[in-house]
Order: sequence, then structure tokens, then C-alpha cells
Amino acid sequence: MTTLFISDLHLSPSHPNITDCFARFMREEAAHADALYVLGDLFDFWIGDDDRSEFANQIRYEFQRLTSNGVPCYFTRGNRDFLVGKHFARETGVTLLTDETAIDLYGTKAVILHGDTLCTEDLNYLKFRQTVHQPWLQWLFNRIPMTIKTKIVKKIQTDIRSDKQNKSLDIMDVTQSEVEAVMDRHQVSLMIHGHTHRPNIHTFRSCDQTKTRIVLGDWYTQGSVLVFNQEGFTLEKRPFIFS
Repeated sequence: MTTLFISDLHLSPSHPNITDCFARFMREEAAHADALYVLGDLFDFWIGDDDRSEFANQIRYEFQRLTSNGVPCYFTRGNRDFLVGKHFARETGVTLLTDETAIDLYGTKAVILHGDTLCTEDLNYLKFRQTVHQPWLQWLFNRIPMTIKTKIVKKIQTDIRSDKQNKSLDIMDVTQSEVEAVMDRHQVSLMIHGHTHRPNIHTFRSCDQTKTRIVLGDWYTQGSVLVFNQEGFTLEKRPFIFS
């Protein structure tokens, strides 16, 4: 049996090929796993649990199908789906996790997170993150009519794209000192995260230990899945199928 990890799918109605790959993965692969972990940015932007569009309901259905068949699913919110809330969890059966969560993987202790909080040099983003995570602001946003929320989200997405064009790649990557601080805090030698869209397996020495940081890939041109079992792990690709 295996435990599966995915992140940064950025699902949206405008990219049905990614959604199709996700649905196929959920039905043909995740359905046979010990557990599935979604480490943020499942959606290109989750506008709120009151989204009842055909697309949103399709994603809900895939999670309902998985969890109702006995496969536990855990969800860490990212910078694009921080508005995923208790209603979504209740309707789909997923378990919402905190920003950082220590888990046991077949005897190996690991810390999992989306990864945005590791990018401590991206000051503009961290300021944005602090603002949008204010409970009162989320409470207010969730009570705005859907048409207005859609306009606000489009403006945010435009601002995000513009901001990225003016940033260096180094600023948008993790800060090694923060990686080590998080791992030390949770007393682990393994970290799994997404966010940076730079799939890789990094090893380094810290506190006289060899430690590993696994970075999940995005789903822009193909699926990306971390497959973890008792024998070890592999970071694998899943092709899109075009009709």
C-alpha cells in the first residue's frame, strides 16, 4: 500500500485537461492508497465554499467518492485555496490540516506543509498572506455576493501574475534557514511541500543529521505525484490525455 501526495494542480474550468487528469488519478490511483495528502493550491483560486458551479461540484464529487470508499484524505490549504473551509470539508469528507503538520509515514516522521511560509524573502507575498488570513476579513469576504467575489478574485489573480513577473526566481524559492528551523521545531529529518513548482529531492546536513526535503511538482503540463511506501518514495509524473 502507498500514501500519495499532490499539490499545485491549480484546477480551474479553463483547463479541463488538468481536471481530467485529476479525476483519473482520484479514481484509478488514489482509490487504492492508504491515504491522500493534498498540500495546497488544488485550485487556481477557491472563491469560497458557497461556490456551487458545475466545476466546483465536480471536484467535490471526486473527494466524496474517494473518502466514502474509505480512503482518508488530508488537505493543507495553500496560497490559492486558503478559503477552503469547514463546509467543503464536511461535504467532501476531507480533513483540514494546519499550516504545518507532523505525520508518521511507515515509521518515518515527516513535516508537511504547502511551502509558501518557507519563502521568507518574498516580503510582498508574506504581507499579502498576513492580510488575507485575517479571520474578520475572510468572514466578510464569505458574505459578499458571488458576482462581487468573482470580480475581486480576478483582480487578485491579475495582481499575482504581475507581481511574479517582477520577482527573481531566488526570492520565490524557499529560505534554507527557515527549512531547517521548521524541521528542527518538529524534530524531523523529512519535509514534504509544494508551492515553488520546482519538483526535486534535496538532501543536506543539519544538526549532524542528513535531512531530506521533497518538493512536489505542479500540474501545468503533466500530473505530479509523490508515491510513498514502506520501501521508500518516488516522485512521479502522470501524463495528460488529450481527446
